Amino acid sequence: MGKIAIIGGTGVYDPSILNNTEEVRVETPYGTVCAVAGEYKGKSVIFMNRHGEGHSIPPHKINYRANIWALKDLGVDRILATAAVGSLNVAMAPRHFVFPDQYMDFTKSREATFFDGGEEGVIHTDMTEPYCPQMRAAMKKAAAALSRTSHNGGTYVCTEGPRFETPAEIKMYRQLGGDLVGMTAYPEVALARELGICYATVAMVTNYGAGISENHLTHEEVLAMMDRFSADIRRLLLYTIEELPETRDCICAVTPGSM
Repeated sequence: MGKIAIIGGTGVYDPSILNNTEEVRVETPYGTVCAVAGEYKGKSVIFMNRHGEGHSIPPHKINYRANIWALKDLGVDRILATAAVGSLNVAMAPRHFVFPDQYMDFTKSREATFFDGGEEGVIHTDMTEPYCPQMRAAMKKAAAALSRTSHNGGTYVCTEGPRFETPAEIKMYRQLGGDLVGMTAYPEVALARELGICYATVAMVTNYGAGISENHLTHEEVLAMMDRFSADIRRLLLYTIEELPETRDCICAVTPGSM
């Protein structure tokens, strides 16, 4: 079994959930990445703070390629990513966990592939099943054990940010079949697949999208909700790590160049 990575999003910044931690620094073709290596119940775990110290990196400026490359270099073959999201689906209410199985990309300026031509060639990656079903099943089991309401499946709409969406945009995303809206799912999920890494998202619904919510949206509201339920998120992550089978039985490990 390879290492497991936790990519902590908004409100999930603390690697102290792990034991025997040490800071690691990885040089990649895309830049330098810092993370924390540790363990939990005998399993090697890497913790990465997606937004940097003090939540200093906005979603559209995150060096996604460097982050995913560094995790691969560290021996990671499974990524548990956390995300604070708005809901477009009234059945997915604030405080619910959602484990997406699909995404829609509405970003505009992000470096989204390792295959830019040249020496790497041109590779077309299959994204029929972008989120690892084995990992989602483990998360669903963890949520049930913790008596938390969860949804195993849903479509995550990824927007550019850092602004929130307009009510007109939210209406469009709903009509297209979106369930959640956030700013960080893409290109993380696609880059992980290009390198043969299993990837799954623990999405915590913090609010309804603009036009559905009765109130104007604020980042402070999101942070307050994530802080309030941070203990539940940590428990879900750790329980999921315990539940993950030693062997991967999904298609995620099949890299595009080998298909």
